[in-house]
Amino acid sequence: MLSEFELIDRYFYRPPRANGPVQLGIGDDCALLLPPSGELLAVSTDMLVEGRHFFAGANPHDLGHKVLAVNLSDLAAMGAQPIAFTLALALPLADPTWLQPFSEGLFQLADAYGIELIGGDTTRGPLTISITVMGRVTKTDAIKRSGAQAGDELWVSGTLGDARLALEALQGHRALSPELLGKACERLHRPTPRVSLGLALRGIASAAIDVSDGLYGDLNHLLSQSSLAATICADDLPLGEALASQPTDIRYAMALNGGDDYELCFSAPANKHQAVLAAGKHSKTNVTCIGKLDLGSGIQVHDRNGAMVSVSNQSFDHFTENLSS
Repeated sequence: MLSEFELIDRYFYRPPRANGPVQLGIGDDCALLLPPSGELLAVSTDMLVEGRHFFAGANPHDLGHKVLAVNLSDLAAMGAQPIAFTLALALPLADPTWLQPFSEGLFQLADAYGIELIGGDTTRGPLTISITVMGRVTKTDAIKRSGAQAGDELWVSGTLGDARLALEALQGHRALSPELLGKACERLHRPTPRVSLGLALRGIASAAIDVSDGLYGDLNHLLSQSSLAATICADDLPLGEALASQPTDIRYAMALNGGDDYELCFSAPANKHQAVLAAGKHSKTNVTCIGKLDLGSGIQVHDRNGAMVSVSNQSFDHFTENLSS
């Protein structure tokens, strides 16, 4: 059986990159970071618990990817450049057959974004993974939820809804062909953090939020911070291939309330429409205008013919839902 420190040394220790902001990483009581002069540290934490955020027996390589991806998505929404993260890990057993692929999935994504593991903690207990991620951004470049203005266009990146569709199929609530299930599961298990898009939207987007619990619920958080209302065309919502094959009511419901998409929902002035498209092209990310913001409160959803679409906010709630439901 591996000891705690053997586990860390074998699967998670890496020396800091030369000439980077990490001055001291794993091996001391604290890590030391030196962000460039004039820049702020952006910090976010997410915890994933077996049975609530991922299935028992989930593929450990995919899980290593996802636990970091969901945190990088928060940095993307702020327009921050990732620099480092910590990992707190509770394990039922120190099992090398689980730890090896988990650490490989984790570091493959970390290396793709040049982000370093600088510390954390390990203990024995029910499988729980908590990551705190750090990035850097100037005060003027930071994209906050509170910056939207009346008249702004509303945009989303990528596609919506396939992750929730995969979850319902895996729970036995919905039938999908093996091909479509595989494509939907890729969105559920291996989300793509839109870091490049977030950086490209600096100076263009007025406000942003990452779509983790469902577009409708997460957009409400942005609107609350900006004291605005939104109008959305449900038929403009960009759908994944699997969800596009479903009936209209299912498409609407899952695109609006799905969760686990980890796309960006953001606003930008109408006169920056072409700049948003250019940012999407530069970052190799599809971006779609889905509506607009105005004075008032709440969200109105209509179809392409102007008929109102009834939506109940069924975004994910950590205290009322789990994977067995």
